[in-house]
Amino acid sequence: MLIEVIDENKYEQIAPVGGQVNSKKNKKQILEDYPVLKAFLAGSFSGTFSTVLFQPLDLVKTRLQNPTTAIINGRHGSMVAVFTNILQQEHIYGLWRGMTPSITRCVPGVGLYFCSVDYIKSHYFAEKTPSPLDSVAIGMIARCMSGAALIPITVVKTRFESGVYGYNGVTAALKEIYRTEGIKGMTCGLVPTLFRDAPFSGLYLMFYTQAKLAVPEDLLNTAYASPIHFTCGVMAGILASLVTQPADVLKTKMQLYPKKFKGLWSVVVYVHGKYGVRGYFKGMVPRMLRRTLMAAMAWTVYEQISQAVGLK
Repeated sequence: MLIEVIDENKYEQIAPVGGQVNSKKNKKQILEDYPVLKAFLAGSFSGTFSTVLFQPLDLVKTRLQNPTTAIINGRHGSMVAVFTNILQQEHIYGLWRGMTPSITRCVPGVGLYFCSVDYIKSHYFAEKTPSPLDSVAIGMIARCMSGAALIPITVVKTRFESGVYGYNGVTAALKEIYRTEGIKGMTCGLVPTLFRDAPFSGLYLMFYTQAKLAVPEDLLNTAYASPIHFTCGVMAGILASLVTQPADVLKTKMQLYPKKFKGLWSVVVYVHGKYGVRGYFKGMVPRMLRRTLMAAMAWTVYEQISQAVGLK
């Protein structure tokens, strides 16, 4: 009786139902998916760290853009005045109001963003360095995916920070918004959100990538790597924030007062008619500080974690 010797390279081992699959094909598939998972986890960790650290700046920005909370002693307050007022009225923990929806949105959002960026780069730009326009496209696509998926949490976050709504929690807020406003309320401000986040992420990634390319590669493998990454991130954040500030103002207005505005154009007319061009840049300083420092910190932490876990 002849016994055929099975070549393990030719055939796959098929595990019984409910058992462990040991085929080389499945192992290869796991290895292909693993870098994406590592990118998601690294992005989520960096997003958590930067979100908690810079939440007070986001809160102050939202209050400045909301006319009912920006008026202090009969006049429109400055960033410092709003900050001081929050400390006086709500104490130190008041600066982290809206922390729960911020974490709920930013942790999976940042993770999904970095995961998408890593996937696109590894699959479509494995053999070449993305051009500036490629970087813009990569950043915009990745941000559109995460922004659209998490828009209901963005609405809740904005309303928590405004001080106008008294929701008892994220879940209760989502239920209340859906009950009273439907799907439209859950997705209000989606267009200006994407107009803000997609260009910001695209421009940020382009500026960040180009700034890194200008640095000698040897320096990126030394103890100076983190300060260099952070500096590149700050420069990229300042430029990207300036371009996208008007969209942030329009987004905040639509999400705070969905019944007042019928669409994006009605918000544009309202802001321009009441405040003029300056109205599109309300809250620019705290937003620029937050977005710039948060993005720079997130990318710095992400780069370090990526190197530690073997992504780069």
